[in-house]
Amino acid sequence: MSTVEGSLALDQVRTPLEKAMEYAAQNEFYQEKFQRAGIRPNQIVEAEDLAALPFTTKDELRECYPLKVMVPKEEEIVRIHSSSGTTGQPVIIPYTQRDVDVWAQMMMRCYQMAGMTNRDRVQITPGYGLWTAGIGFQAGVEALGAMAIPTGPGNTQRQLKMLRDLKTTFLIGTSSYGLLLAEAAMEEGILAELKLQRAILGSERWGERMRERIEELFGIETFDIYGLTEVYGPGIGIDCHLHSGIHYWSDYLLFEIIDPETEKVLPPGEEGELVITTLAKEGLPLIRYRTRDLTRIIPEPCPCGSPYPRIERIHGRSDDMIKIKGCNIFPAQIEQEINRFPDFTGEYRVILKRTEGRDEMTVELEALAPQEGLGESFAQTLRSRTGMLAKVELCGPGQLPRTEKKAKRVLDKRDLG
Repeated sequence: MSTVEGSLALDQVRTPLEKAMEYAAQNEFYQEKFQRAGIRPNQIVEAEDLAALPFTTKDELRECYPLKVMVPKEEEIVRIHSSSGTTGQPVIIPYTQRDVDVWAQMMMRCYQMAGMTNRDRVQITPGYGLWTAGIGFQAGVEALGAMAIPTGPGNTQRQLKMLRDLKTTFLIGTSSYGLLLAEAAMEEGILAELKLQRAILGSERWGERMRERIEELFGIETFDIYGLTEVYGPGIGIDCHLHSGIHYWSDYLLFEIIDPETEKVLPPGEEGELVITTLAKEGLPLIRYRTRDLTRIIPEPCPCGSPYPRIERIHGRSDDMIKIKGCNIFPAQIEQEINRFPDFTGEYRVILKRTEGRDEMTVELEALAPQEGLGESFAQTLRSRTGMLAKVELCGPGQLPRTEKKAKRVLDKRDLG
């Protein structure tokens, strides 16, 4: 057997995870991680072996600004994206041509799972530029052969005009903007003129009540797409037509669930923080990346027949806990209680204030028809189920602020004096 034949045979028996580890270890950042753990890259063969390695965090990637975690040579990089960088240093994400192609392939799978074909007209409302969203969505549309309508964000009147005049069948955007467009179309009286059939929404957590509201107004089916800028971007998972969890592309990504406090790996079915290892990413490979997103791996196969595993829709983030008066609560818990009340639209906002040295929490809620006693009933339910005492203020549909980007659910004004 020649040397080349021997190398090919060895490559065929190595697992995708082993190949990913050896590739990442070419960079000094990961070399140091392996050395500190006392592990050689070729010792990480199966998913269970990953527990011996430390995690990678967003703060570490910020410290490596701009390109200290890049593995390939600079001439192999064809594109740069960046995290939003709303706090501190942004994270720069380099992409090789293979990264771009893999991302488009994953996005195309998402579209196919949502029922898109090359006959669809797809209006893409997320932003373009350093943020990964718009260009990623468009690449998937083009890979599928559908018609891309890259409107980008903003200008709601133009969006409505394109929806109507171009007979858009698929809408892409954040859930907040999807709701804004649905309400605007209702106000303009053009809902009956639209040909919209489905919407793929993401970039933020959104509850069942908001989903029902968007579907009811537009008369469409909605799909929840998942992704992170650091891990390609949107498109690493989506729910199927049964809407019973997010299918993720396990041939490109390895998912673990950990206890965010103890950092121990949890068995399938238990809720914790999602940790992702990339299996094919070249520009910036990730090993055990802590997403801070809370979910669980669903152990049962999906009745839809897809071979790809599922996680539950993201419940919240391990770093967005509200701490007030000695109690802890996640926004997802508030949403859960909102969903128990059919009179609410699903839109809400939490205001935290400090008055005369005392912390106070107000929950602003949109009700379809605000009625006496509804706010008090919700406040009692919230307190009995979570232990959280809150003031509740009700308003009518569409009265809370709408946004073209991610909705800001919690406004903490306690340090504003």
